[in-house]
Amino acid sequence: MERLASRVILLWGFRRALLAVFAGAIGALALPPFSFVAALFISFTLLVWLMDGCASAPGTGILGRCRASFALGWLFGFGYFVAGLWWLGNALLVDGDEFAWALPLAIFGLPAFLALYYGFATMLAGLLWSEGFGRLAALAVSFTLAEWLRGILLTGFPWNAIGYGVMPIPIMMQSAHAIGVLGVTACAVFVLSTPALFGTRRGLITGVVLSLLLTCAHFGYGYYRLNQPLLNDPKASNTPFTIRIVQPSIDQARKMDSRERQAVFEEHLSLSSQPPKPGQRRPDIIVWPETSVPFLLTENRDALSRIADVLSDGQVLIAGVVRAEGGAAGQPTRYYNSIYAIDSQGQIIGAADKVHLTPFGEYLPYEALWNSVGIGNIVNMPGGFTAGSTRSPITLPDGKSLYPLICYEAIFPDEITSDIAKASFVLNLTNDAWFGDTPGPYQHFLQSRLRAVETGLPLIRAANSGISAIINPHGEILQGLDFGQKGFLDSTMSGLYVSDWNSFVRNTNFWLIFISLFMIAVISRLGYKIKLN
Repeated sequence: MERLASRVILLWGFRRALLAVFAGAIGALALPPFSFVAALFISFTLLVWLMDGCASAPGTGILGRCRASFALGWLFGFGYFVAGLWWLGNALLVDGDEFAWALPLAIFGLPAFLALYYGFATMLAGLLWSEGFGRLAALAVSFTLAEWLRGILLTGFPWNAIGYGVMPIPIMMQSAHAIGVLGVTACAVFVLSTPALFGTRRGLITGVVLSLLLTCAHFGYGYYRLNQPLLNDPKASNTPFTIRIVQPSIDQARKMDSRERQAVFEEHLSLSSQPPKPGQRRPDIIVWPETSVPFLLTENRDALSRIADVLSDGQVLIAGVVRAEGGAAGQPTRYYNSIYAIDSQGQIIGAADKVHLTPFGEYLPYEALWNSVGIGNIVNMPGGFTAGSTRSPITLPDGKSLYPLICYEAIFPDEITSDIAKASFVLNLTNDAWFGDTPGPYQHFLQSRLRAVETGLPLIRAANSGISAIINPHGEILQGLDFGQKGFLDSTMSGLYVSDWNSFVRNTNFWLIFISLFMIAVISRLGYKIKLN
């Protein structure tokens, strides 16, 4: 290990840059569908040794070291994001004639931008760099800060934060309930970097002990929580009820074809009307995916009548729709990516709008500028979608309450508000058919599962092409339909759960970890400077 570390530290020029890109790219193997967590150990071990090379470069001042460490982090991030997000280009091929030219921007342009955050992380870590395990703490706090910024700046895009790579199974997901994804990221970067200590030997024993303690806490808390009873709502009836999720698996190009609209609608109705399998109850709630109704439902009374014909008394349909709202005189119509709850009489009894829109998919930031060079939305909607003003649960006639997260919103832990305390379920409607059979839908599914773990509520997830599932508050899949599988699933539940979501406790735990790692980094850096002097 020492010989290997020395060779990596002393690399320079093209070979060093190539290894940095490789180190980032191999880390993406920890993400779904591969979930090979060991890849991140290789990734961050190499990154630490490469950072050691920046810190020990002769004849460079602080600005030179900052430039070198920033470039190193950018190359690392570029490899990680290209390998982890290349599938975004598939959305542009749905309407290839119009958007194929932008494929390089999706595959390389967005990763190049996102890599700036990791460049910032390594530059900041370089300012705190020292010997021993203190440099691991510097890297951990810097990457955590970068991931936080990535989640909020320019509307945010926290997809594939490092913490997700160490939470492939339920026992490894539970830490997110206590410290959030950012807290998991902070601890993960420290642990994942620990093998680098075997190559330099400085701070080895202390670093390994701390790493083992964090790993034991991660698995120990997971084991503890998985063996705790779920919190049932004492006010709710224990009468069993059945949820049906419809997964029509309709190709995105077909969904966008105006000639196919009625056929697409009828396919959803057909799957909804299928009798339950032997021994199962009739569904009480039927759930369709995002934008499953391919026209404006409120302008098509026949469609509402068809829904009423299919639903039995007492049944409720939850459907993803496009909602239109007429503007004031002289103002254009506004369109919303929405959810409707529809009863067996064909009446709309509840609704929710998407609050956090997808840039370049549902709206254009700085629209006038992009339009001036001929660039428009991927979704062909006049003026794009309008963001909803508030997010609040949808309450059904029997008192059940659904907390809505439409598609992309499920990747934002901070989208959860105090209204979650009123909810019985988290509801995620999505349409991942845009991305085909690529890692994208599997990555999205993992991030959605973590919202169930964080909130302590079951997750109902309906996806046009998959992955659809009922997930319990521990992130365990009760029933599911795989990607590309056409059909429906019926899941019967005997009671409702109470959310144990507590942002104050989670944030407090996170800051305790972050400040502890920061103090380790600062003290180590001060000791390192004294040694040099």
